[in-house]
Amino acid sequence: MELEVMKKLIRKYEPGHTRFSLRAMQAERYYRNETDILVKDKLTDEKEKEEPDNPLRNADNRIPRNFHGLIVNQKAAYMFTAPPLFDIGNEHGNEVVTEVLGDEYRKNCMELCINAANASVGWIHYWEDEDGTFQWAVVDSKQIIPIESHNLKKKLLGVLRMYDEIDEETGDTYAIYEYWDKESCWSFRRKNGDTLDDGLFYYNTFMVPDTGDFTAEYRHEFGEVPFIPFPNNNTNTNDLKNIKPLIDVYDNVYSGFVNDLDDIQQMIIVLSGYGGTDLNTFLSDLKKYKTIKVDGDEGSNPGVSTLSIEIPIEARNSALEVTRKAIFEQGQGFDPQPENFGNQSGEALKFMYSLLEMKAGLTETEFQLGFARLVRAICHHEGIDCKKIIQTWTRTCVKNDTEQAQICKDSVGIVSKKTILKNHPLVEDADAELKQLEKEEKEAQEKADAYAGAFDASKNSTETDSNEKADAEQ
Repeated sequence: MELEVMKKLIRKYEPGHTRFSLRAMQAERYYRNETDILVKDKLTDEKEKEEPDNPLRNADNRIPRNFHGLIVNQKAAYMFTAPPLFDIGNEHGNEVVTEVLGDEYRKNCMELCINAANASVGWIHYWEDEDGTFQWAVVDSKQIIPIESHNLKKKLLGVLRMYDEIDEETGDTYAIYEYWDKESCWSFRRKNGDTLDDGLFYYNTFMVPDTGDFTAEYRHEFGEVPFIPFPNNNTNTNDLKNIKPLIDVYDNVYSGFVNDLDDIQQMIIVLSGYGGTDLNTFLSDLKKYKTIKVDGDEGSNPGVSTLSIEIPIEARNSALEVTRKAIFEQGQGFDPQPENFGNQSGEALKFMYSLLEMKAGLTETEFQLGFARLVRAICHHEGIDCKKIIQTWTRTCVKNDTEQAQICKDSVGIVSKKTILKNHPLVEDADAELKQLEKEEKEAQEKADAYAGAFDASKNSTETDSNEKADAEQ
């Protein structure tokens, strides 16, 4: 790839990607429970400038609630605690696919789901290492710019990957650009602070196996761009968009309530005949001593009374309750309130998970296409024939295991044993369970045969002794 062509691609796609990255970073910040309540806005700063010494308004509690992190983790755990299983039609191929996916398969699925929930899309990159082994990993979505065709299929024509790297020799930070297509990858880099026109150069980072030299081009034989997108839903939006205003309202109301408790006393002593000098002195004495000074002039009637300032607790509790409910409704999550649980039937529990199931269904529809591409890439690399891929997805949620086990028991003789085992609450791997059952049946049969053989031998021995005894008597 020519250097000028790469510069044109960067100029065309980088500005839009910057906006995408800002939205993703905001969602990741909320996922870490670093909401906007922790950042002082302009209104608060102006208010502090106007009233810098207001003794009744000193509290500045900023308490975030991690609703976004909770809802995202709910979806990730609900969908991928038991990650999807793949059946390509032959047992050997299934074993190879499982082996290539590796021990980190479940963890990568979780990370992929969280990335998609925060950035609106997750990405997987696969490659071949020095030993010729198929490798794959989840890539930070903020690093990826997809180059797609303009037809209805929107085929992935290339991927522009951008990330920062520190030169260990000089300590300088460089922006690395990689452009991947269906045949090769070209690498470029630019020192931070340099312009694109003057600072972008080829980056010789790939080693040639035969010579040991380094080059800026890497050739692969996958026949397609080795990146796979996993959209979060059908609208390509993240999970924060619908609930961010509600989370901000909840944080503001709750933090304001705590500030009121710190600033305003429940009971204030009022002394008739106050002899203070000005309002600031009055507020300072009230805040510091919980009392004020009065003058007992002639004709005056100094006295002491109390003034109770009521905080609208009921109104705030109502606002918090309504806002919390709206957050889980708009975010399509499961509100983990203790009063929602109990001795619920299986159908009642399913209804409680209905919103989460709707959102998971949209994500699953998009993820199925991505996982199908990954499995086909593995099969292509391993030389395995792969036509139809059957994906089995399992939800992890609170459920009535007794009821589910009874359903499986009642289904014996109606559906296959494998289907029953797949839906049994105690079985995680139906294929392994089938093998274990066959092994136990075989061992039981061998024991039965051994017992029957021993019984027949004992019977024959008894009959022989009886015959010999009869012959002797004769």
